[in-house]
Formats: sequence, C-alpha cells, structure tokens
Amino acid sequence: MMQYKTLVEETRANLLENVYAGVICGVNDRKEAIYRVGDIQHKTYFRSASKPIQALPAFLAKIDFKYGLSDKEAALLTASQRGETYHIEALESMQEKLNIEESSLFCPPAHSLNAVPRDEMIRRNIEKRRLYHNCAGKHMGFIATCRELGLSIDGYWKVEHPLQRQILQILSYLSETPLSEIHVGIDGCGVPVFAIPLHNMAIVSLKLACPDLIEDVELREAVERMTNIMNNEFNIVASEHFICSALLEDRNIVAKGGAKGVYCLGLKKERLGFALKILDGSEDVWPNVIASILEQIDYANKATIERVRALRPSIIKSDGGIEVGAIHEVFKI
Repeated sequence: MMQYKTLVEETRANLLENVYAGVICGVNDRKEAIYRVGDIQHKTYFRSASKPIQALPAFLAKIDFKYGLSDKEAALLTASQRGETYHIEALESMQEKLNIEESSLFCPPAHSLNAVPRDEMIRRNIEKRRLYHNCAGKHMGFIATCRELGLSIDGYWKVEHPLQRQILQILSYLSETPLSEIHVGIDGCGVPVFAIPLHNMAIVSLKLACPDLIEDVELREAVERMTNIMNNEFNIVASEHFICSALLEDRNIVAKGGAKGVYCLGLKKERLGFALKILDGSEDVWPNVIASILEQIDYANKATIERVRALRPSIIKSDGGIEVGAIHEVFKI
C-alpha cells in the first residue's frame, strides 16, 4: 500500500475542516532523494507538467528560429495558457507564422480558462475555438514539428505516432526511467500522458533547471533555450496570479504544474529538483506546499516565497473579509 503523509490542514474556528495528503520528493544533483515525504516510488501522471518535455522536439527542430517565433509565441509551446488577451494575440500570431489550419488541431474547441475573459466571450457570443484551448500552443508545436521532420500530421496525437514515440524516448532519457516502466495514458486534450515514479519526476525537474547534467549536447541546448524563454515570458506559461508564473518570474526556478495536483520545479543555484502530488487532485494548496518547501530549505529569494504565499494566504476569511480560519502546513521534508 502506498505511503503518504498529511501535508496541509485547514481549520475553521479551531476545528479541523479539510486535510490534504500527498507525496513529495526532492533530489540533489547526484539524483539522490535528500527530501522525501511519503512513498517517492509512487507512479504519478505528469499531466500538463509534461508540457516542457513535450515541447522539446520543437526546440530540437528549432521551430522557434525557423519560423521567427517571438519568445511570447515560443513560450506557448510549454504553456497551459489561460486565454488572456496577450495569450490570444500570441496564439493567433503564432498560428499565422506556422501556417497551421485551426481545424487540424486535435484539442477540442474551448473558451478561455480564466473567468474574466471566458465570461466576456460568453457575453459577446464568441464561439468556442480550438485555438482557445489551454493546450493549443502545444498542439501547434506538434504539427509544426511533424512537418519539419517529414512526419505525417495525421494522428499526431496517437501513442504510436513517431512524434509521440520521440517524446517518450526523451522522457525516458531525462528521467532515467526504462521505457517498460513508463505508464502511458491519455491526457485531457487527447495526447499521450506519462506516469513515472515521483523520484524520477524530480530528476526531470533537476535536469531542466541544471541542463549541464544532460550529456546529449543538442538536447541540453534545447532545454537551455526553452527554459530561458519560460523565464522570459512567465505570464504566457500560465497567467498573473497563478503559481507557474509566480515561480517562473524568479529566473532561478523552472516550474510547471499539471492537473490533479502534480507539480514539478527545479532550482538552478541550489541544484535541486522537486516533484509533488496532492493525492485528492487538488491544486488549491500548491502555493502553501511549495512556499513551505522553499522556507524549509531556506531559499534565498524571500520575494519569491512572499509572491507564492500571496496566492493563498494562511488566513481563511469569510466572503465579507472576516478572519474565520487558518491553513497550516504540517509536513517536514
């Protein structure tokens, strides 16, 4: 049976109301698990935390250079964009540069993820579009890479497609996980999604932050270029007031989260990689857990911790602003 620990408790009037359990793994640059909470061999799906890995074939093929993509546009290859105006503008200009028919995207039509632009779309009777799906940038990258490599675009989303096999090989290499031990499922947008032990997931985070650990020179250079773009355009990767952007604003951090409570981050100077999973799939306590991790390792950039803490303060307030409860991190790494 998998071992896990309580990570966060929420109280209201000093009565325990909610408990969030999970698993955390942190590795050093020797890939040793020096921080652990729970069973770090627990297999976990990356979900959208895999987007930087899924973007690497595009960066290896130098799609960003060959099509003259701006950093904003190239960052969309790694993004879970949330449909703000700057996302839509970058998506449309990227689509034009890549000369991609919207109908060729396999991701389904959607409205913006963020509430304000989504409500505005609905108010104005703007129809859902594939381009507005939060994975649209990734899918455009898939199509452009297939064309560049001479691969068929038909079925680019299928597990057996050569592009998806390349992504699987890259993941196996970076995570040091044999292909036979990678569990493959289908993600929300319809493309393959991968599950590996949390320990190996943390190794991927480490290598994205410390690409000098990647022996393959071309892959190392692609990772360096990609992560630099993610830091340059941190709001493109998510948006204001979301944890990916709050972390990536700090150029010492490479970070990406995924659905159902999985989060990955790497620290460059400290040469550490972390992966965590909230077992009930909640994303609500990501800021609390990640801020606590950074505090526990005495992370130097206190402004980053403050920025993350501000996303979900430890005080719970009523709708009228009255203090009614508290959030407590109860784990030790």
